[in-house]
Amino acid sequence: SFGPEHPDVATVLNNLATFYYKTNRPGEAEPMYRRALAICERSFGLEHPNVATSLNNLTQVLQATNRLGEAEPLMRRALAIDEKSFGPEHPDVARDLNNLAHLLQATNRLGDAEPMYRRALAIYERSFGPEHPEVARSLNHLATLLHTANRLDEAEPMYRRALAINEKAFSPDNREIATNLGNLAQLFRAKNRLKEAEPLMRQVLAIDEKSFGPEHPDVARDLNNLAALHQATNRLAEAEPMYRRALAIDEKSFGAEHQNVARDLNNLAILLKTT
Repeated sequence: SFGPEHPDVATVLNNLATFYYKTNRPGEAEPMYRRALAICERSFGLEHPNVATSLNNLTQVLQATNRLGEAEPLMRRALAIDEKSFGPEHPDVARDLNNLAHLLQATNRLGDAEPMYRRALAIYERSFGPEHPEVARSLNHLATLLHTANRLDEAEPMYRRALAINEKAFSPDNREIATNLGNLAQLFRAKNRLKEAEPLMRQVLAIDEKSFGPEHPDVARDLNNLAALHQATNRLAEAEPMYRRALAIDEKSFGAEHQNVARDLNNLAILLKTT
């Protein structure tokens, strides 16, 4: 009833594209996001916040298909639009900063990404207060960068603060808490604090089994992590069935030729070689 160029058409296209993206169909999502962007640009002008939203949506597909060079200028354009539209302290600006910093981190530009993560964190703290889940998410982003840069002593209190915020905000089996626990466990493992890491890994596995069921790829990832810790502490008989279960899940989920299956086979082969 509105014609193919109406803003409501762009909204429907964005919603449908998001469904395709979240169901791992980026090839179908991309042309819809591009058409929605074009409609918004014609309807509202090049500097409108709706255009920034469409740009952000499109960049998620480009990242998912490893086209980071195409995504970066679109992310920078979205950030510039939102800064001009809302001012430099708006939560939408913090979202854009986090998105851009994540891309920079993925391309190993940690020195460029860190100040963006820190600025986003400061915006969220001022906007929502220090105990908000968005603050926890932003802390987690920054801590992960510091972890990647081997600045483990700086990362640990941020991981702990993010976990504490989310434990107050959510139920104990929430996926945000599982993410926090998993990150902290991996930091403990990197610092060779394996006794502290193990109970956190077991919590993550329990949450993911409850959230997704016992055959989900995230459960396979958790099993691999826990099995590797058992292997590192010479509990090979406990590690082997975990590796085998992870392999079976990934074969069922992805097929025999998938890279996750290759990883699982390699993990199991290394363990068998040492027994």
